[in-house]
Amino acid sequence: QAQFVESGGGLVQPGGSLRLSCTASGFDFRNFGMTWYRQVPGKARKVVANINTSGSLPIYAEFVKGRFTISRDNVKNTLYLQMNNLEPDDTARYYCNKSPYDYEPWGQGTQVTVSS
Repeated sequence: QAQFVESGGGLVQPGGSLRLSCTASGFDFRNFGMTWYRQVPGKARKVVANINTSGSLPIYAEFVKGRFTISRDNVKNTLYLQMNNLEPDDTARYYCNKSPYDYEPWGQGTQVTVSS
């Protein structure tokens, strides 16, 4: 069974940056696309960005284009999300999972709070 451990969140001022990490285990990471999601209380998870197996084809939600960068390290079994020019609306808990989603259990996520 897949496991995901997200980290790197925190409190940051508007305009600031954070780098999230997702360490995956329990499956052959290099053979699966991966997705970052985010969720605020009371709302459904939203796709933020996804990336193919080699890392050559990132795709972004419109609301993060030009600000966030998804990448992966297939040796370290780790997915990253570099977040720049953060806005208060980016406040959410961020999760990673396989792409496409195939009902693997979710990790704990990592909380990102953007506030002055």
